[in-house]
Amino acid sequence: MAKGNFSRREFLEVSAAAAGGSLAARSVLLTEPTPDRAQRVAPSDRVRFGMIGIGMQGSGLLGTSITIPGVECAAAADLYDGRHTLAREIVRPDLPVTRRYRELLDNKDIDCIVAAVPDHWHRQVVIDAVSAGKDIYCEKPMSHTAADGVAMLGAAQKSGRIVQIGSQRVSSQVCAKAKEIVAQGLLGDLMLVEGWLGRNDPTGAWQYPPPFDLSPQNLDWDTWQGDVVPKIPFNPNVFARWRCWKEYGTGVAGDLLVHLVSGMMFMLGITDPPRQAAAVGGIRHWKDGRNMPDVHGVVYYYGDLPVYMRLNLATEMPETYRIQGSRGLLEVTGSTVSFTPQLGIDTYPSYYTGSFPRAMREEYLKRWHAENDEKLAKLPPQESVTYRMNDFDDIRPHLANFFDAVRTRRPVVENALFGHNAALACHMANESYFRKTAVRWDEASKTIKNS
Repeated sequence: MAKGNFSRREFLEVSAAAAGGSLAARSVLLTEPTPDRAQRVAPSDRVRFGMIGIGMQGSGLLGTSITIPGVECAAAADLYDGRHTLAREIVRPDLPVTRRYRELLDNKDIDCIVAAVPDHWHRQVVIDAVSAGKDIYCEKPMSHTAADGVAMLGAAQKSGRIVQIGSQRVSSQVCAKAKEIVAQGLLGDLMLVEGWLGRNDPTGAWQYPPPFDLSPQNLDWDTWQGDVVPKIPFNPNVFARWRCWKEYGTGVAGDLLVHLVSGMMFMLGITDPPRQAAAVGGIRHWKDGRNMPDVHGVVYYYGDLPVYMRLNLATEMPETYRIQGSRGLLEVTGSTVSFTPQLGIDTYPSYYTGSFPRAMREEYLKRWHAENDEKLAKLPPQESVTYRMNDFDDIRPHLANFFDAVRTRRPVVENALFGHNAALACHMANESYFRKTAVRWDEASKTIKNS
């Protein structure tokens, strides 16, 4: 290096002493909250629920719900008889089971409903439930289409019944800690939010094995298809892998993106849908006849906040948020929250002055140190903090919140309005992908329009 030139690296080295406020790091273990009222329930306060849909998610919800003190399953409904057997294996051998979920709605001994049915059935089940005077926990995404969501929200608000949507990130202890950090203003001005989630295996891409005995004799295939799309011949793969087709599901948007969106909304205190969405993606790996993309990236505007979400079914990526602010970086995973503060000021002389002649550069350095060294030395240490939550299940507290609301009539953490606006982000992502253009939510007409 010729004498007289001054590199960026050298500037960093010679000015390190002026940095002030060194960066330290520590780790804090989050503990589970103390048991709430739902775990000390008198026999007279027991909640009896009916289970609609005992598939992959439904069987898990059923098994978890009956472990919550004061909660009892009174009956279960599914269109596939094999799941009647499964429900009885989970609950008790004499559990009443049926193919007709409306029998549960007519049962006066049932206080509320837990529903885990394919997306294209959400609208009908929720509207039927609240119209029958039943509170309902409905799996995410709340709706199959934006129009369905509008109708569901209207029915919920008109009925006054409790509706909890099953995007359980809003009941996560790590999301609660992140929300606390954001609310304290530690991030400064919010600049950009990123979120991602990826899988890389056939099961993660919904290539589920259909039940071996599945047939039109033990499955009401005609009813399962619903009345919205044209009927097709009996197809076990469509039954098991319905998320692959837009006629029945909402793809990676409704399966995975909704978790990222609902968690972000909760952490940042966002209550409105995005005003604009632009998506890219495609069927790049799982060319098995599906019509929903297996890779999907979406850029949103929430107000004036840019948000970038990306999903992938052929690359493993742990669920992660990166919330970027003018005073720090917040990274959130399924079990950790890490906050790294940033001063947002020069803590060393500007390396741009490496382009100054030597005499001018030396004069600049002399002035800079005179003006900044004392101030920087007085800065407190900057501490990076990681909060950890080991082996925490956010589904159980999310269900417990619902059952406690049924009992007490207190609000749930994820009501129909929240669920509707989170689902709108998914519908906008899908509409942008299929229309091949940016889209916006038009509140006046309550429709998704091209931007």
